[in-house]
Amino acid sequence: MATTTEGQFKVGDASFYTKTWTPTNPVVAKVIFVHGFSEHINRYNDFFAKLAEHGIQVFAWDQRGWGRSVTKPAEKGLTGPTARVVADVAAFIQDKLPSDVPVFVMGHSMGGGEVLTLAGDAQYKQLVGQIRGWVLEAPFIGFSPTEVPSSLKVFVGRLVGRLLPRQQLKHVVPPEHLSRDPQVVESIRNDALCHNTGTLEGLAALLDRTATLAGGGVKLGADVRSLFLTHGTNDLTCSYDAAVKFVNGQTAVEDKETKSYEGGYHQLHADLCKDEFTKDVIDWIVKRSKIEPKL
Repeated sequence: MATTTEGQFKVGDASFYTKTWTPTNPVVAKVIFVHGFSEHINRYNDFFAKLAEHGIQVFAWDQRGWGRSVTKPAEKGLTGPTARVVADVAAFIQDKLPSDVPVFVMGHSMGGGEVLTLAGDAQYKQLVGQIRGWVLEAPFIGFSPTEVPSSLKVFVGRLVGRLLPRQQLKHVVPPEHLSRDPQVVESIRNDALCHNTGTLEGLAALLDRTATLAGGGVKLGADVRSLFLTHGTNDLTCSYDAAVKFVNGQTAVEDKETKSYEGGYHQLHADLCKDEFTKDVIDWIVKRSKIEPKL
C-alpha cells in the first residue's frame, strides 16, 4: 500500500504539479521519475503504486509544458531549450537530496534522453555522484525506423523556429504504437492532458538532444554507478537498436544491464509485459539498495 501526496515545485517563476507515492512500510529506496513526451505523471499511477508496495518511494512531476503544470493553452509544449529542461530535472533531483536511503533516477522516452543528457553533463557531476542508479525505460536515443522525420521537415522546422520559437506544432504519437493493451490505447486517445503539442524551439531541442545521444556525444563517467536499460524489441516510437548501442558504449559504467522485452511496445509499464517489467525494475533497485559491506 502507499499514500499519495500532491503538491507544487517552484523553479524560478515557474510552478510544477508534483505527486509523491510513499510506502506505508519502511522506505528502502527513492525514485525520481521523469516522464515522456505528451505525458503526465498520473498515467503511471499503477506502476508507481507497485514500486511503493516494495518500499520504494516515488517522486514525480509534470514537466514544464506538460500535464497539470500547464495553466493556459499557450504553455502547452513550452519546454524551452535543453539547458532549461535539464536544469528543471536537476533542480527537482537536488530538492530530494541528501537522502538517508539510496536515490535512483528513472526516465521514460523523452525523459530517458533528458536524464542521460544530465548524467553526461560535467556541470552536474557532483549531483550525479549522489545518485545510486539510473533506470531507462525505452529512452529516446533515436527514432524507430517508421518514425524518422524527413530532412526537409526538420530543416523547415528549424528555419521557422528561429523566427517563431514559441510557435506550437502538433506531433501526434499514435496511441496504438504505445501499448498492445486496447484499454490503454483508448485511455491515451481520450486523455486531454496528452495534448501532443510542442513548440518549434522545444521540438528542435528534443531533436538535438537525441542526435547528440545517438551520435556518441554523451559519455557517462564513473560517477554513474549503475545503469539499467529496459526496452521493448518492437518499440514503434523509439529505436531499440540505438538505445542498446548507447548503453553498450558506456565503458566507464561498470554496473550496466540491458533487459529486452520480446515484442514489447513503447510503454512497458502499460504494455502486456508490464508485470515482468515492474518486477525487473523493483528487483534491480532493491538489490542496489541493500547496505554494502565496507572494504
